[in-house]
Amino acid sequence: MKVRDMVLIAILGISAAAVLFALAAYLYIRRRRRKREDDEDGTSCAIRADSTSTDTGRDKNISRLNGFLNLKTPLISTKTLGAQLETTSTSSPQAKSPATSSAGAAAGASTAQGERTPTAHNKQLQNVKQDHPPHPSMAFLQNRSISLVDMYIDNSEPSENVGQIHFSLEYDFQNTTLILRIIQGKELPAKDLSGTSDPYVRVTLLPDKKHRLETKIKRRTLNPRWNETLYFEGFPIQKLQSRVLHLHVFDYDRFSRDDSIGEVFLPLCQVDLSEKPSFWKALKPPAKDKCGELLTSLCYHPSNSVLTLALLKARNLKAKDINGKSDPYVKVWLQFGDKRIEKRKTAVFKCTLNPVFNDSFSFNVPWEKIRECSLDVQVMDFDNIGRNELIGRILLAGKNGSGATETKHWQDMITKPRQTIVQWHRLKPE
Repeated sequence: MKVRDMVLIAILGISAAAVLFALAAYLYIRRRRRKREDDEDGTSCAIRADSTSTDTGRDKNISRLNGFLNLKTPLISTKTLGAQLETTSTSSPQAKSPATSSAGAAAGASTAQGERTPTAHNKQLQNVKQDHPPHPSMAFLQNRSISLVDMYIDNSEPSENVGQIHFSLEYDFQNTTLILRIIQGKELPAKDLSGTSDPYVRVTLLPDKKHRLETKIKRRTLNPRWNETLYFEGFPIQKLQSRVLHLHVFDYDRFSRDDSIGEVFLPLCQVDLSEKPSFWKALKPPAKDKCGELLTSLCYHPSNSVLTLALLKARNLKAKDINGKSDPYVKVWLQFGDKRIEKRKTAVFKCTLNPVFNDSFSFNVPWEKIRECSLDVQVMDFDNIGRNELIGRILLAGKNGSGATETKHWQDMITKPRQTIVQWHRLKPE
């Protein structure tokens, strides 16, 4: 009897182990597949960094070469833009610090030695700008650039002084390489008990957040001098026009999470790279109320007075549940002034911060009322117990939208009837 019991226990143990092994294998394969799909959404570029600094650097292992990724669907599907795309870039005013302009010029001169410089191809591109009108597909790129500007830029004054950063940009047309020189920082706040910080800079080209470069750490200083050069290789000029340069300054901590000091966003569509611009930019404290983004489309048919709102997908939503996820759905109100007329809502998507809704709603709105109405779009977190929580919202309206992008989206819908206008929107907390 004891032997039989032992055999049964052994069989049950082996079966349980097999089930656990199969479950672990399934989760591992699923994770690898998801990671592979995420990687395929990246950009086809190589990123590397060179340093002229003599600092021994950080203790963390940082890869300076991020390799190549295949891009299944190109970001911009216009094949004939060519050099004409440079017509979209406008000369950005260079903000220099009066107290350190001579120091900044000296630092820039010291880093200029030994660096690659653009070829005579610059002059050819400038001639193209004068001799050829803009390509019809430029409107798509301009709309995308405006979307990125509104999504990542906050034109308000910094809520607190967290220092400044000095950097310069250059573009190598022959090798399709963006050259970023991070020169120095000034008046950074103290994050350590010693009254100093150990600052370094993390650089990304948004919306791609997977590939990033970092400078070396400067120990115990509030006025660091990095004098480092970073290269973003394999970036044609048309791809850079749809990128936003993100500089994020951190304070390094050996035994805890690095503290954020401040950040700067610079849309490259606003920069004339042929001028080799140099910038002094005030750092802004990172926003703590980021709620995520929502991709929507608007279309109005005057013939039958039908307004159609499509809710495509959302990304990077704010987590509302204990498991670090949310159960999002979207609630839409059609409003005339402050009066709510009609409500619609999508299905609930469980345990995700990046739901794909693919839902649309149609409303009957007369043409003479189209400028007076608005759509209150609320992304909610569903709770079985308790009240549903607001993740973020936008107000699509022609006059008093919740932001510049929301107002422009509505105006584009009116000026382009029977056309579907697609736009990303940054969700607001209230």
